[in-house]
Amino acid sequence: MLLALEGLAGAGKSTVRDRLLAAAAAEDIHLGHIGQFSWLSLRATRTIIGLRAGRPADSGETAMAAVRRDLELHACHNLAPALSMGAVVADRLTLSTACLLALLHDQPVADYVRQLAEVATARAELTVLLTTSPELCHTRLSRRTTSRRFGEDPPTAARLADLYEQAATAWTEATRLPVLRRPCTAEPDLDLLAAACLGQLRAARRQAAPK
Repeated sequence: MLLALEGLAGAGKSTVRDRLLAAAAAEDIHLGHIGQFSWLSLRATRTIIGLRAGRPADSGETAMAAVRRDLELHACHNLAPALSMGAVVADRLTLSTACLLALLHDQPVADYVRQLAEVATARAELTVLLTTSPELCHTRLSRRTTSRRFGEDPPTAARLADLYEQAATAWTEATRLPVLRRPCTAEPDLDLLAAACLGQLRAARRQAAPK
């Protein structure tokens, strides 16, 4: 099972991921962890680095081709080997990429979601969208000592939050796969979200068990 955690910087993705990894280990459920990109194509890497820095490629089509190529490589060389050993949680994946493209190229995010969803081998069976408010995300980020990245300022984060909602809807329409939308505001939210994800992992393990 591939599970993707999506949402704004500061939404709580890393905290949920770490709790889920610990909970899975306690129940002897194999759960690997993987990132958003493969970094296996030099041309795609250059485009992705520019996008992450807020520097769009020459056109949305050029950027789309690059990130799709990276996703194909990611699916083949990273996701497939990891999934052969058990479940995997991705800290951002398709929705985050689609939202970044839409933000920088001012195109409908649903178009990017549909094109990336065509890479069927990289589809997450369950996507968790952390809908933590942009204001709270900003407060959390302001406590960090690291420098701010593109997309973390309040106006841009608010735009991204809207794009994530649109992307989640487009993802389910394109793939018929679920998106679990939950805020990560307080400790009980973390517990509920980790428990929900763990329940999905248990179910996946039961289905995969030999009969």
